Amino acid sequence: MCMKQEDLIWLCNAIGNLAGIPIRLYQAGKLVHYHAMVDLPRDPLCLCEEAVFAIREHVGYYVTPQFLYYGVVNAGENRIVLGPSRQIDLQEQQLREIAFLADVDSDDVPAFITGMKQIVHLPLESVIQMLCTVNFVLNSERLSLSDVTLRMHDHDTFLRRMAVQQLERDLAEENVDVHNTLAVEQTIMNIIRKGDVAALEQFAANAPAVRPGVMAADQLRQARNAFIVTVSLASRSAIRGGMDVEEALTTSDQYIQQCELLNDLAQISTLTYSMVLHYTGQVARIRLSGMTGTGQPPSVLITDVSGYIHRHLSNPITTEEIARHLYMSRQHLSRQFHRDAGMTLSAFIAKEKTEEAKRLLRYTDKSIAAIAAYLGYSSQGHFTRVFHRGTGITPGEYRQRHSK
Repeated sequence: MCMKQEDLIWLCNAIGNLAGIPIRLYQAGKLVHYHAMVDLPRDPLCLCEEAVFAIREHVGYYVTPQFLYYGVVNAGENRIVLGPSRQIDLQEQQLREIAFLADVDSDDVPAFITGMKQIVHLPLESVIQMLCTVNFVLNSERLSLSDVTLRMHDHDTFLRRMAVQQLERDLAEENVDVHNTLAVEQTIMNIIRKGDVAALEQFAANAPAVRPGVMAADQLRQARNAFIVTVSLASRSAIRGGMDVEEALTTSDQYIQQCELLNDLAQISTLTYSMVLHYTGQVARIRLSGMTGTGQPPSVLITDVSGYIHRHLSNPITTEEIARHLYMSRQHLSRQFHRDAGMTLSAFIAKEKTEEAKRLLRYTDKSIAAIAAYLGYSSQGHFTRVFHRGTGITPGEYRQRHSK
């Protein structure tokens, strides 16, 4: 059906108002209309516009690394993009990271976070149903949920290659013991608990093929069930390794939600490796930051402090704030933390922020000034001094040595 532009705009507004989700109309690749019931200083679609535009089917959708999803309807030169929405609340720090990656002006970050929080939560199935309805109007084509192919962004091409190669090795193996899963599972859980990223990468390169026992008649459902078991065990192992309980369980829920969106075994394999590496990396960061040289897991206090820091990376964190959060006096917190960690709390905060800065310098193209602002430093000069004190080199030198 050929619709006039004003009719398409009316349709977009109606869908956007019904869903409570931002919606856009493109014609010949150009944005001609945007409608949202919330105020967003910058459209988060800018982070994945290329991937969303790569969807050529009449109806498709795209899941971001932050578990946000966008729906797409293509009809000739017209493209309608609905989103983002989500099924799980994002933490404040996650929203700050999205704002940072989207180059939201620092003065507009609070408004951006407020707007993102106000977007209506909808199950992906509900979004797809709306898309199928719009598709029927525009393309006179009846589609159902089962007809729509999921498209998921693999946020790390290395992880994707590793997972696909592992899957290919698994499929090529014959005469595999279908109940050899336990030994492999125990190995992976021990790696997570120790936070040994290097051991995980070595294991992934030489891992034996594994076939889970019979869990469900449907192969895809079986893969999802296996993932749920794995992520549950992984979260418990990470907690034993010192990861904050709330953070570990919230992360587990998010991974399970994303797995349920996948319709491809290779993508589930990719997500499994990504999930295990994430937990291992988190434990490694905690242990490397909090270890006292005894080889023992970090204390409860170190774990609590680390969790608070990671949830407030964008803020100028002070000892007083952490003390209030933990219902401790500033003096007692400082003494106890120094006793447990072997370093002052201010040094620990600087170390954690420096580790995050290293990641951003290495894996994003954001300016040093933007990274400094994102991490809550008062100026680029202050950030540079702290970074140099912790690493012996400037942020610019670090980026040159570890370019992507």
